[in-house]
Amino acid sequence: MILSKKTRYAIVALTRLAREYGKGPMQIKDLAEEEKIPQSFLENILLEMRKLGILGSKLGKSGGYYLLKKPEDVTLAEVVRHFEGTIALMYCVSEKAYQPCEFCKDEAKCEIRKVFKEVRDTTYGILNRTTLKELTKSGF
Repeated sequence: MILSKKTRYAIVALTRLAREYGKGPMQIKDLAEEEKIPQSFLENILLEMRKLGILGSKLGKSGGYYLLKKPEDVTLAEVVRHFEGTIALMYCVSEKAYQPCEFCKDEAKCEIRKVFKEVRDTTYGILNRTTLKELTKSGF
């Protein structure tokens, strides 16, 4: 799976907002300019994150967006799943979008499925334990 630009922009924007956590709202214009994200694209992303309950917003001259949740309470798994739909590379190993495999005669014995389930489980584990707080520690 290759992450969409929307997902990557969301992660960059949320990481920046995590760095600003507790300092008040950040205006979209400033966030877009500083993080090099197209403003119209960013507006849609932040609106989705607000509907999801991750962000809050404030109107007015000193308004903007801010994290509602603590940076340590927002995982990459939550963000990736929201924008990408699933972490799995095959539907037969997906937790959220499971569909029976059209090729398997017996999923329990399928070695292909076993490998891709391990990939899914490992990827999910890493994304689920990686929080915005951890991302703020990098020089990114």
